[in-house]
Amino acid sequence: MEITGAEITVRCLQEEGVEFAFGYPGGAVLYIYDEIFKQNKVKHVLVRHEQAAVHAADGYARATGRVGVALVTSGPGATNAVTGIATAYMDSIPMVILSGQVPTPAIGLDAFQEVDTVGITRPCVKHNFLVKDVKDLAITIKKAFHIAATGRPGPVLVDIPKDITTHLTAFEYPKSVSLRSYNPVTVGHPMQIKKAVKLLLSAKRPFFYTGGGVILSEASSQLTKLIKLLGVPCTSTLMGLGGYPETDRQFLGMLGMHGTYEANMAMQHCDVLMAVGARFDDRVIGNTEHFNSEKRQIIHIDIDPSSISKRVKVDVPIVGGVAQVLDEMIKQLQASKDRGDQAALKTWWTQIELWRSKNCMKYDRSSKIIKPQYVVEKLYEVTKGDAYVTSDVGQHQMWAAQYYKFDKPRRWINSGGLGTMGFGLPAAMGVKLAFPKANVACITGEASIQMCIQELSTCKQYHLPLKIINLNNRYMGMVRQWQQFFHGNRYSESYMDALPDFVKLAEAYGHVGMRIEKPSDVEGALKEAFKLKDQLVFMDFLTDQTENVFPMVPGGKGLSEMILAEDL
Repeated sequence: MEITGAEITVRCLQEEGVEFAFGYPGGAVLYIYDEIFKQNKVKHVLVRHEQAAVHAADGYARATGRVGVALVTSGPGATNAVTGIATAYMDSIPMVILSGQVPTPAIGLDAFQEVDTVGITRPCVKHNFLVKDVKDLAITIKKAFHIAATGRPGPVLVDIPKDITTHLTAFEYPKSVSLRSYNPVTVGHPMQIKKAVKLLLSAKRPFFYTGGGVILSEASSQLTKLIKLLGVPCTSTLMGLGGYPETDRQFLGMLGMHGTYEANMAMQHCDVLMAVGARFDDRVIGNTEHFNSEKRQIIHIDIDPSSISKRVKVDVPIVGGVAQVLDEMIKQLQASKDRGDQAALKTWWTQIELWRSKNCMKYDRSSKIIKPQYVVEKLYEVTKGDAYVTSDVGQHQMWAAQYYKFDKPRRWINSGGLGTMGFGLPAAMGVKLAFPKANVACITGEASIQMCIQELSTCKQYHLPLKIINLNNRYMGMVRQWQQFFHGNRYSESYMDALPDFVKLAEAYGHVGMRIEKPSDVEGALKEAFKLKDQLVFMDFLTDQTENVFPMVPGGKGLSEMILAEDL
Protein backbone atom coordinates (compact mmCIF):
# COMPACT_ATOMS: atom_id res chain seq x y z
CA MET A 1 0.00 0.00 0.00
CA GLU A 2 1.32 3.43 -0.94
CA ILE A 3 1.22 6.29 1.56
CA THR A 4 2.12 9.98 1.40
CA GLY A 5 5.49 11.47 2.24
CA ALA A 6 3.90 13.22 5.20
CA GLU A 7 2.72 9.91 6.64
CA ILE A 8 6.11 8.37 5.91
CA THR A 9 7.78 11.16 7.88
CA VAL A 10 5.66 10.48 10.95
CA ARG A 11 5.98 6.70 10.57
CA CYS A 12 9.77 7.08 10.50
CA LEU A 13 9.67 8.99 13.79
CA GLN A 14 7.52 6.22 15.26
CA GLU A 15 9.97 3.56 14.05
CA GLU A 16 12.81 5.45 15.74
CA GLY A 17 10.87 5.46 19.01
CA VAL A 18 10.70 9.26 19.10
CA GLU A 19 8.85 10.35 22.22
CA PHE A 20 8.57 14.10 21.58
CA ALA A 21 8.86 16.33 18.54
CA PHE A 22 9.25 20.02 19.34
CA GLY A 23 7.97 22.31 16.65
CA TYR A 24 5.93 25.12 15.16
CA PRO A 25 3.63 24.65 12.13
CA GLY A 26 3.71 26.56 8.85
CA GLY A 27 2.58 26.20 5.27
CA ALA A 28 5.38 23.92 4.05
CA VAL A 29 4.81 21.32 6.78
CA LEU A 30 1.01 21.32 7.12
CA TYR A 31 0.64 17.85 5.62
CA ILE A 32 3.14 16.51 8.17
CA TYR A 33 1.20 18.23 10.96
CA ASP A 34 -2.00 16.69 9.64
CA GLU A 35 -0.44 13.23 10.03
CA ILE A 36 0.79 14.11 13.52
CA PHE A 37 -2.80 14.96 14.40
CA LYS A 38 -3.99 11.49 13.30
CA GLN A 39 -1.71 9.53 15.66
CA ASN A 40 -0.65 9.60 19.31
CA LYS A 41 2.67 7.74 19.46
CA VAL A 42 4.82 10.79 18.78
CA LYS A 43 3.80 13.65 21.05
CA HIS A 44 4.15 17.09 19.53
CA VAL A 45 5.13 20.02 21.76
CA LEU A 46 4.09 23.39 20.39
CA VAL A 47 6.71 25.99 21.27
CA ARG A 48 6.32 29.74 20.70
CA HIS A 49 9.46 30.22 18.60
CA GLU A 50 11.50 27.85 16.42
CA GLN A 51 14.71 28.65 18.29
CA ALA A 52 13.03 27.30 21.40
CA ALA A 53 11.94 24.16 19.53
CA VAL A 54 15.54 23.24 18.80
CA HIS A 55 16.76 24.21 22.29
CA ALA A 56 14.01 22.07 23.86
CA ALA A 57 14.96 19.10 21.66
CA ASP A 58 18.58 19.79 22.62
CA GLY A 59 17.80 19.79 26.37
CA TYR A 60 15.89 16.53 25.95
CA ALA A 61 18.86 14.98 24.12
CA ARG A 62 21.45 16.15 26.66
CA ALA A 63 19.45 14.82 29.60
CA THR A 64 18.49 11.47 28.09
CA GLY A 65 21.27 10.66 25.63
CA ARG A 66 18.63 10.05 22.96
CA VAL A 67 18.26 11.89 19.65
CA GLY A 68 16.22 15.08 20.02
CA VAL A 69 13.76 15.97 17.26
CA ALA A 70 12.56 19.38 16.05
CA LEU A 71 10.11 20.20 13.25
CA VAL A 72 10.01 23.64 11.59
CA THR A 73 8.57 25.16 8.47
CA SER A 74 10.41 26.72 5.53
CA GLY A 75 11.93 30.20 5.28
CA PRO A 76 11.82 32.05 8.61
CA GLY A 77 10.98 28.81 10.40
CA ALA A 78 14.28 27.34 9.26
CA THR A 79 16.32 30.49 9.84
CA ASN A 80 14.87 30.88 13.35
CA ALA A 81 16.07 27.35 14.07
CA VAL A 82 19.69 28.03 13.03
CA THR A 83 20.77 29.37 16.45
CA GLY A 84 19.55 26.19 18.12
CA ILE A 85 21.18 24.02 15.47
CA ALA A 86 24.54 25.80 15.87
CA THR A 87 24.25 25.45 19.65
CA ALA A 88 23.82 21.68 19.33
CA TYR A 89 26.60 21.44 16.75
CA MET A 90 29.18 23.17 18.95
CA ASP A 91 28.43 20.83 21.86
CA SER A 92 28.08 17.62 19.77
CA ILE A 93 24.43 16.96 20.66
CA PRO A 94 22.54 14.24 18.70
CA MET A 95 19.54 15.82 16.99
CA VAL A 96 17.42 15.51 13.86
CA ILE A 97 15.80 18.67 12.55
CA LEU A 98 13.04 18.26 9.96
CA SER A 99 12.46 21.44 7.97
CA GLY A 100 9.79 22.14 5.41
CA GLN A 101 10.74 23.51 2.01
CA VAL A 102 8.84 25.06 -0.88
CA PRO A 103 7.68 22.59 -3.58
CA THR A 104 10.54 21.22 -5.70
CA PRO A 105 9.48 23.04 -8.92
CA ALA A 106 9.66 26.35 -7.01
CA ILE A 107 13.12 25.83 -5.48
CA GLY A 108 15.50 28.55 -6.64
CA LEU A 109 12.73 30.83 -7.89
CA ASP A 110 12.46 33.02 -4.76
CA ALA A 111 9.14 31.45 -3.83
CA PHE A 112 7.19 32.62 -0.80
CA GLN A 113 9.04 31.59 2.40
CA GLU A 114 11.95 30.06 0.51
CA VAL A 115 15.53 29.99 1.78
CA ASP A 116 18.39 27.70 0.89
CA THR A 117 18.16 25.79 4.16
CA VAL A 118 20.79 23.23 3.16
CA GLY A 119 23.22 26.00 2.23
CA ILE A 120 22.51 28.10 5.32
CA THR A 121 22.92 25.21 7.77
CA ARG A 122 25.86 23.45 6.10
CA PRO A 123 28.51 25.06 8.37
CA CYS A 124 26.65 24.17 11.59
CA VAL A 125 25.35 20.64 11.09
CA LYS A 126 27.06 17.28 11.13
CA HIS A 127 25.27 16.59 7.84
CA ASN A 128 22.17 17.69 5.97
CA PHE A 129 19.91 16.39 3.21
CA LEU A 130 17.44 17.80 0.67
CA VAL A 131 14.88 15.13 -0.24
CA LYS A 132 14.08 15.28 -3.96
CA ASP A 133 12.13 12.04 -4.35
CA VAL A 134 9.55 10.60 -1.95
CA LYS A 135 11.11 7.15 -2.49
CA ASP A 136 14.25 8.42 -0.77
CA LEU A 137 12.46 9.90 2.24
CA ALA A 138 12.47 6.92 4.62
CA ILE A 139 16.08 5.92 3.99
CA THR A 140 17.16 9.57 4.32
CA ILE A 141 15.51 9.92 7.73
CA LYS A 142 17.11 6.62 8.79
CA LYS A 143 20.51 7.95 7.71
CA ALA A 144 19.87 11.18 9.62
CA PHE A 145 19.23 9.37 12.91
CA HIS A 146 22.23 7.08 12.34
CA ILE A 147 24.63 9.94 11.61
CA ALA A 148 23.29 12.08 14.48
CA ALA A 149 23.79 9.39 17.12
CA THR A 150 27.02 7.64 16.10
CA GLY A 151 30.67 8.67 16.19
CA ARG A 152 30.95 12.22 17.46
CA PRO A 153 27.23 13.10 17.77
CA GLY A 154 25.70 16.17 16.19
CA PRO A 155 22.63 17.71 14.58
CA VAL A 156 21.47 16.45 11.17
CA LEU A 157 18.93 18.39 9.11
CA VAL A 158 16.48 16.89 6.61
CA ASP A 159 14.87 19.46 4.29
CA ILE A 160 11.56 18.19 2.88
CA PRO A 161 9.81 20.05 0.02
CA LYS A 162 6.05 20.40 0.41
CA ASP A 163 5.20 18.38 -2.71
CA ILE A 164 7.28 15.46 -1.41
CA THR A 165 4.92 15.29 1.58
CA THR A 166 1.96 14.72 -0.80
CA HIS A 167 3.59 12.21 -3.18
CA LEU A 168 2.79 8.51 -2.75
CA THR A 169 5.13 5.53 -2.40
CA ALA A 170 5.37 2.23 -0.55
CA PHE A 171 6.75 2.55 2.99
CA GLU A 172 9.60 0.42 4.23
CA TYR A 173 11.83 1.54 7.07
CA PRO A 174 15.27 -0.10 7.08
CA LYS A 175 16.39 -1.75 10.29
CA SER A 176 19.96 -0.54 9.76
CA VAL A 177 21.94 1.60 7.38
CA SER A 178 25.48 1.48 6.04
CA LEU A 179 27.25 4.51 4.60
CA ARG A 180 30.42 3.85 2.63
CA SER A 181 31.85 7.28 3.41
CA TYR A 182 30.95 7.28 7.09
CA ASN A 183 32.57 4.70 9.36
CA PRO A 184 33.65 6.26 12.65
CA VAL A 185 36.35 4.43 14.58
CA THR A 186 34.99 3.25 17.92
CA VAL A 187 37.75 0.88 19.10
CA GLY A 188 41.04 2.39 20.23
CA HIS A 189 44.31 1.02 18.87
CA PRO A 190 45.66 -1.59 21.37
CA MET A 191 49.29 -0.46 21.12
CA GLN A 192 48.35 3.18 21.67
CA ILE A 193 46.33 2.22 24.75
CA LYS A 194 49.25 0.17 26.06
CA LYS A 195 51.59 3.13 25.46
CA ALA A 196 49.20 5.45 27.32
CA VAL A 197 49.00 3.17 30.37
CA LYS A 198 52.79 2.90 30.49
CA LEU A 199 53.16 6.67 30.29
CA LEU A 200 50.60 7.24 33.07
CA LEU A 201 52.43 4.81 35.36
CA SER A 202 55.75 6.57 34.75
CA ALA A 203 54.33 10.00 35.66
CA LYS A 204 55.52 12.01 38.64
CA ARG A 205 52.72 14.58 38.34
CA PRO A 206 49.80 12.92 36.49
CA PHE A 207 46.58 14.80 35.80
CA PHE A 208 43.27 13.89 34.14
CA TYR A 209 41.54 16.55 32.03
CA THR A 210 38.02 15.44 31.08
CA GLY A 211 35.36 16.91 28.82
CA GLY A 212 31.92 16.50 27.33
CA GLY A 213 32.98 13.36 25.47
CA VAL A 214 32.81 11.48 28.78
CA ILE A 215 29.14 12.41 29.12
CA LEU A 216 28.26 11.78 25.48
CA SER A 217 29.83 8.32 25.47
CA GLU A 218 28.29 7.28 28.82
CA ALA A 219 31.78 6.71 30.22
CA SER A 220 31.39 8.23 33.69
CA SER A 221 31.64 4.94 35.57
CA GLN A 222 34.77 3.90 33.64
CA LEU A 223 36.39 7.30 34.21
CA THR A 224 35.66 7.18 37.93
CA LYS A 225 37.01 3.65 38.24
CA LEU A 226 40.24 4.48 36.41
CA ILE A 227 40.91 7.65 38.41
CA LYS A 228 40.24 5.78 41.65
CA LEU A 229 42.59 2.96 40.59
CA LEU A 230 45.41 5.42 39.94
CA GLY A 231 44.68 7.82 42.83
CA VAL A 232 45.33 10.81 40.59
CA PRO A 233 43.78 14.30 40.58
CA CYS A 234 41.32 15.28 37.87
CA THR A 235 39.46 18.25 36.48
CA SER A 236 36.64 18.86 34.02
CA THR A 237 35.62 21.34 31.38
CA LEU A 238 32.30 23.17 31.64
CA MET A 239 30.75 20.52 29.37
CA GLY A 240 32.17 17.60 31.34
CA LEU A 241 30.79 18.49 34.78
CA GLY A 242 29.19 15.44 36.37
CA GLY A 243 31.37 13.02 34.44
CA TYR A 244 33.32 12.50 37.67
CA PRO A 245 31.69 13.11 41.10
CA GLU A 246 32.44 16.72 42.01
CA THR A 247 32.19 16.10 45.75
CA ASP A 248 35.07 13.61 45.61
CA ARG A 249 38.44 14.79 46.97
CA GLN A 250 40.29 13.83 43.78
CA PHE A 251 38.24 16.33 41.78
CA LEU A 252 39.89 19.76 41.76
CA GLY A 253 36.95 21.65 40.30
CA MET A 254 36.34 22.99 36.83
CA LEU A 255 39.33 24.39 34.95
CA GLY A 256 39.71 27.17 32.42
CA MET A 257 38.82 30.84 32.23
CA HIS A 258 36.69 30.65 35.38
CA GLY A 259 38.16 27.45 36.77
CA THR A 260 39.64 26.91 40.21
CA TYR A 261 43.17 27.98 41.08
CA GLU A 262 44.17 24.39 41.92
CA ALA A 263 42.76 22.89 38.70
CA ASN A 264 44.44 25.49 36.49
CA MET A 265 47.78 25.23 38.29
CA ALA A 266 47.72 21.43 38.13
CA MET A 267 46.87 21.56 34.43
CA GLN A 268 49.79 23.90 33.79
CA HIS A 269 52.38 22.06 35.90
CA CYS A 270 51.60 18.35 35.45
CA ASP A 271 54.14 16.17 33.63
CA VAL A 272 51.65 13.70 32.09
CA LEU A 273 48.26 14.97 31.01
CA MET A 274 45.46 12.56 30.16
CA ALA A 275 42.85 14.37 28.01
CA VAL A 276 39.59 12.41 27.83
CA GLY A 277 36.86 13.51 25.43
CA ALA A 278 38.00 17.15 25.52
CA ARG A 279 39.29 19.47 22.79
CA PHE A 280 41.71 21.98 24.38
CA ASP A 281 39.27 24.82 23.81
CA ASP A 282 40.48 28.41 24.04
CA ARG A 283 38.37 28.98 27.17
CA VAL A 284 40.03 25.93 28.75
CA ILE A 285 43.78 26.36 28.17
CA GLY A 286 43.96 30.10 27.53
CA ASN A 287 47.01 31.24 25.58
CA THR A 288 48.39 28.24 23.65
CA GLU A 289 51.97 29.53 23.67
CA HIS A 290 51.85 29.95 27.45
CA PHE A 291 50.29 26.49 27.86
CA ASN A 292 53.07 24.92 25.76
CA SER A 293 55.80 26.69 27.75
CA GLU A 294 55.68 23.91 30.37
CA LYS A 295 57.06 20.51 29.36
CA ARG A 296 54.49 17.73 29.62
CA GLN A 297 53.50 14.64 27.71
CA ILE A 298 49.89 14.43 26.55
CA ILE A 299 47.60 11.46 25.99
CA HIS A 300 44.43 12.35 24.10
CA ILE A 301 41.38 10.09 23.73
CA ASP A 302 38.71 11.28 21.30
CA ILE A 303 36.30 9.67 18.86
CA ASP A 304 36.87 12.51 16.40
CA PRO A 305 40.36 12.31 14.85
CA SER A 306 40.10 15.94 13.69
CA SER A 307 40.04 17.07 17.34
CA ILE A 308 43.40 15.49 18.13
CA SER A 309 46.41 17.83 17.81
CA LYS A 310 44.06 20.51 16.47
CA ARG A 311 45.15 23.17 18.98
CA VAL A 312 47.80 21.37 21.03
CA LYS A 313 50.22 18.72 19.77
CA VAL A 314 49.78 15.44 21.64
CA ASP A 315 52.22 12.57 22.24
CA VAL A 316 49.85 9.59 22.43
CA PRO A 317 46.74 10.02 20.27
CA ILE A 318 43.98 7.44 20.73
CA VAL A 319 41.05 7.57 18.32
CA GLY A 320 38.04 5.68 19.64
CA GLY A 321 35.02 5.69 21.89
CA VAL A 322 35.91 6.96 25.36
CA ALA A 323 34.09 4.17 27.22
CA GLN A 324 35.77 1.42 25.21
CA VAL A 325 39.25 2.91 25.56
CA LEU A 326 38.90 3.44 29.32
CA ASP A 327 37.59 -0.12 29.75
CA GLU A 328 40.72 -1.43 28.04
CA MET A 329 42.99 0.76 30.15
CA ILE A 330 41.33 -0.50 33.33
CA LYS A 331 41.85 -4.11 32.22
CA GLN A 332 45.54 -3.51 31.57
CA LEU A 333 46.02 -1.77 34.90
CA GLN A 334 44.24 -4.50 36.83
CA ALA A 335 46.33 -7.15 35.10
CA SER A 336 49.65 -5.41 35.85
CA LYS A 337 48.95 -4.43 39.49
CA ASP A 338 51.34 -1.50 38.95
CA ARG A 339 50.03 1.82 40.33
CA GLY A 340 52.97 4.03 39.44
CA ASP A 341 55.35 6.08 41.61
CA GLN A 342 53.36 6.47 44.84
CA ALA A 343 56.03 8.59 46.56
CA ALA A 344 56.02 11.09 43.69
CA LEU A 345 52.21 11.06 43.65
CA LYS A 346 52.15 11.88 47.37
CA THR A 347 54.46 14.86 46.77
CA TRP A 348 52.21 15.97 43.87
CA TRP A 349 49.14 15.83 46.11
CA THR A 350 50.96 17.92 48.75
CA GLN A 351 51.52 20.63 46.14
CA ILE A 352 47.88 20.42 44.99
CA GLU A 353 46.59 20.79 48.54
CA LEU A 354 48.79 23.87 48.92
CA TRP A 355 47.13 25.38 45.83
CA ARG A 356 43.73 24.29 47.10
CA SER A 357 44.31 26.06 50.43
CA LYS A 358 43.98 29.39 48.64
CA ASN A 359 40.20 28.84 48.73
CA CYS A 360 39.75 30.70 45.45
CA MET A 361 35.94 30.34 45.57
CA LYS A 362 35.39 32.39 48.73
CA TYR A 363 33.12 35.43 48.62
CA ASP A 364 31.65 37.94 51.08
CA ARG A 365 29.01 36.03 53.05
CA SER A 366 28.27 38.94 55.39
CA SER A 367 26.77 41.12 52.66
CA LYS A 368 23.32 42.62 53.19
CA ILE A 369 22.75 42.31 49.44
CA ILE A 370 22.09 38.87 47.95
CA LYS A 371 25.24 37.33 46.53
CA PRO A 372 24.52 35.18 43.45
CA GLN A 373 26.93 32.48 44.63
CA TYR A 374 24.89 32.14 47.81
CA VAL A 375 21.69 31.52 45.83
CA VAL A 376 23.34 28.68 43.89
CA GLU A 377 24.77 27.17 47.08
CA LYS A 378 21.34 27.24 48.70
CA LEU A 379 19.77 25.72 45.57
CA TYR A 380 22.27 22.87 45.87
CA GLU A 381 21.35 22.34 49.53
CA VAL A 382 17.58 22.51 49.00
CA THR A 383 17.69 20.06 46.06
CA LYS A 384 20.31 17.88 47.79
CA GLY A 385 22.43 18.14 44.66
CA ASP A 386 20.02 15.95 42.73
CA ALA A 387 18.29 18.40 40.40
CA TYR A 388 18.63 18.79 36.66
CA VAL A 389 20.05 22.27 36.22
CA THR A 390 19.89 24.22 32.97
CA SER A 391 21.41 27.62 32.49
CA ASP A 392 21.58 30.48 30.08
CA VAL A 393 24.91 32.17 29.36
CA GLY A 394 26.86 34.70 31.37
CA GLN A 395 27.94 35.22 34.96
CA HIS A 396 25.04 33.14 36.29
CA GLN A 397 26.18 30.20 34.13
CA MET A 398 29.66 30.32 35.64
CA TRP A 399 28.34 30.59 39.19
CA ALA A 400 26.06 27.62 38.54
CA ALA A 401 29.03 25.61 37.27
CA GLN A 402 31.22 26.66 40.20
CA TYR A 403 28.81 26.29 43.14
CA TYR A 404 26.37 23.51 42.21
CA LYS A 405 28.27 20.23 42.67
CA PHE A 406 27.25 17.68 40.05
CA ASP A 407 27.93 14.10 41.08
CA LYS A 408 26.04 12.55 38.17
CA PRO A 409 26.30 12.95 34.40
CA ARG A 410 23.58 14.60 32.29
CA ARG A 411 22.38 16.79 35.17
CA TRP A 412 24.14 19.95 33.98
CA ILE A 413 22.52 21.27 30.79
CA ASN A 414 24.10 24.39 29.28
CA SER A 415 25.31 25.93 26.03
CA GLY A 416 29.09 25.69 26.21
CA GLY A 417 30.60 26.11 22.76
CA LEU A 418 28.24 28.67 21.23
CA GLY A 419 27.26 30.42 24.47
CA THR A 420 23.63 30.94 23.55
CA MET A 421 21.52 33.32 25.60
CA GLY A 422 17.92 32.09 25.66
CA PHE A 423 18.93 28.42 25.90
CA GLY A 424 18.02 27.80 29.55
CA LEU A 425 14.22 27.93 29.65
CA PRO A 426 13.41 25.87 26.52
CA ALA A 427 16.16 23.38 27.40
CA ALA A 428 14.55 22.97 30.82
CA MET A 429 11.23 22.22 29.10
CA GLY A 430 12.86 19.38 27.19
CA VAL A 431 14.39 17.99 30.38
CA LYS A 432 11.12 18.21 32.32
CA LEU A 433 9.18 16.40 29.59
CA ALA A 434 11.82 13.64 29.65
CA PHE A 435 11.80 13.38 33.47
CA PRO A 436 8.44 14.72 34.72
CA LYS A 437 9.03 13.66 38.35
CA ALA A 438 12.50 15.20 38.64
CA ASN A 439 13.34 18.64 40.01
CA VAL A 440 14.35 20.83 37.07
CA ALA A 441 15.81 24.27 37.76
CA CYS A 442 16.75 26.94 35.23
CA ILE A 443 19.44 29.32 36.45
CA THR A 444 19.29 32.46 34.35
CA GLY A 445 19.81 36.22 34.30
CA GLU A 446 17.46 39.07 33.55
CA ALA A 447 19.06 39.59 30.11
CA SER A 448 19.16 35.94 29.02
CA ILE A 449 15.66 34.99 30.16
CA GLN A 450 14.09 37.63 27.93
CA MET A 451 15.55 35.96 24.81
CA CYS A 452 13.01 33.10 24.98
CA ILE A 453 10.66 34.24 27.74
CA GLN A 454 7.63 33.54 25.51
CA GLU A 455 8.16 29.86 26.36
CA LEU A 456 6.45 30.53 29.69
CA SER A 457 3.33 30.10 27.56
CA THR A 458 4.48 26.65 26.41
CA CYS A 459 5.15 25.73 30.05
CA LYS A 460 1.58 26.68 30.92
CA GLN A 461 0.07 24.68 28.06
CA TYR A 462 2.00 21.50 28.87
CA HIS A 463 1.96 21.87 32.68
CA LEU A 464 5.73 22.04 33.13
CA PRO A 465 6.39 23.08 36.75
CA LEU A 466 9.94 24.34 36.31
CA LYS A 467 11.74 26.42 38.92
CA ILE A 468 13.36 29.50 37.41
CA ILE A 469 16.15 31.13 39.41
CA ASN A 470 16.71 34.59 37.96
CA LEU A 471 19.95 36.11 39.27
CA ASN A 472 18.93 39.67 38.55
CA ASN A 473 21.76 42.20 38.76
CA ARG A 474 20.19 44.63 36.28
CA TYR A 475 23.18 44.27 33.95
CA MET A 476 24.34 41.99 31.17
CA GLY A 477 26.63 40.70 33.87
CA MET A 478 29.50 39.13 31.99
CA VAL A 479 29.58 41.99 29.48
CA ARG A 480 29.73 44.46 32.39
CA GLN A 481 32.53 42.45 34.04
CA TRP A 482 34.68 42.61 30.90
CA GLN A 483 33.90 46.30 30.49
CA GLN A 484 35.02 46.88 34.08
CA PHE A 485 38.30 44.98 33.68
CA PHE A 486 39.29 45.79 30.12
CA HIS A 487 37.30 48.82 28.94
CA GLY A 488 37.87 51.41 31.64
CA ASN A 489 34.49 50.97 33.39
CA ARG A 490 32.68 52.18 30.27
CA TYR A 491 29.46 50.18 30.54
CA SER A 492 28.39 50.63 26.94
CA GLU A 493 24.85 49.29 26.45
CA SER A 494 25.19 46.65 29.17
CA TYR A 495 22.72 48.13 31.67
CA MET A 496 19.18 46.80 31.49
CA ASP A 497 17.34 50.05 32.11
CA ALA A 498 13.75 49.00 31.41
CA LEU A 499 13.24 45.61 32.99
CA PRO A 500 9.77 44.14 33.35
CA ASP A 501 8.26 43.25 36.68
CA PHE A 502 9.15 39.56 36.43
CA VAL A 503 6.70 38.61 39.19
CA LYS A 504 3.76 40.18 37.35
CA LEU A 505 5.01 38.79 34.05
CA ALA A 506 5.13 35.26 35.46
CA GLU A 507 1.65 35.72 36.88
CA ALA A 508 0.40 37.02 33.52
CA TYR A 509 1.45 33.70 31.99
CA GLY A 510 -0.41 31.85 34.74
CA HIS A 511 2.57 30.96 36.93
CA VAL A 512 3.81 31.84 40.42
CA GLY A 513 6.16 34.80 40.78
CA MET A 514 8.41 35.67 43.73
CA ARG A 515 10.73 38.60 44.32
CA ILE A 516 13.53 38.01 46.83
CA GLU A 517 15.59 40.97 48.05
CA LYS A 518 17.25 39.83 51.31
CA PRO A 519 19.84 37.09 51.86
CA SER A 520 17.80 35.86 54.84
CA ASP A 521 14.87 35.09 52.53
CA VAL A 522 16.79 33.07 49.92
CA GLU A 523 16.58 29.61 51.49
CA GLY A 524 12.93 29.99 52.48
CA ALA A 525 11.92 31.10 48.99
CA LEU A 526 13.67 28.14 47.40
CA LYS A 527 12.07 25.68 49.81
CA GLU A 528 8.65 27.17 49.22
CA ALA A 529 9.11 27.05 45.44
CA PHE A 530 10.09 23.38 45.39
CA LYS A 531 7.11 22.52 47.60
CA LEU A 532 4.87 23.80 44.80
CA LYS A 533 5.28 20.58 42.85
CA ASP A 534 2.68 21.34 40.21
CA GLN A 535 3.45 24.98 39.47
CA LEU A 536 6.15 26.84 37.61
CA VAL A 537 7.76 29.30 40.00
CA PHE A 538 9.72 32.29 38.72
CA MET A 539 12.08 33.50 41.48
CA ASP A 540 13.49 36.95 40.84
CA PHE A 541 16.54 37.30 43.11
CA LEU A 542 17.80 40.90 43.25
CA THR A 543 21.54 40.35 43.50
CA ASP A 544 24.67 42.45 43.99
CA GLN A 545 25.27 44.47 40.82
CA THR A 546 29.03 44.69 41.42
CA GLU A 547 29.74 40.99 41.91
CA ASN A 548 32.21 39.42 39.48
CA VAL A 549 33.11 35.85 38.59
CA PHE A 550 36.46 34.74 40.02
CA PRO A 551 38.92 33.25 39.33
CA MET A 552 39.30 34.73 35.85
CA VAL A 553 41.93 34.13 33.18
CA PRO A 554 41.90 37.27 31.00
CA GLY A 555 41.72 36.79 27.25
CA GLY A 556 45.16 36.10 25.78
CA LYS A 557 46.64 35.08 29.14
CA GLY A 558 47.77 31.68 30.37
CA LEU A 559 46.21 29.34 32.91
CA SER A 560 48.56 30.35 35.71
CA GLU A 561 47.88 34.07 35.09
CA MET A 562 44.54 34.15 36.88
CA ILE A 563 42.90 37.15 38.49
CA LEU A 564 41.63 36.19 41.95
CA ALA A 565 39.17 38.17 44.06
CA GLU A 566 41.87 38.76 46.67
CA ASP A 567 44.12 40.39 44.04
CA LEU A 568 41.77 43.36 43.58
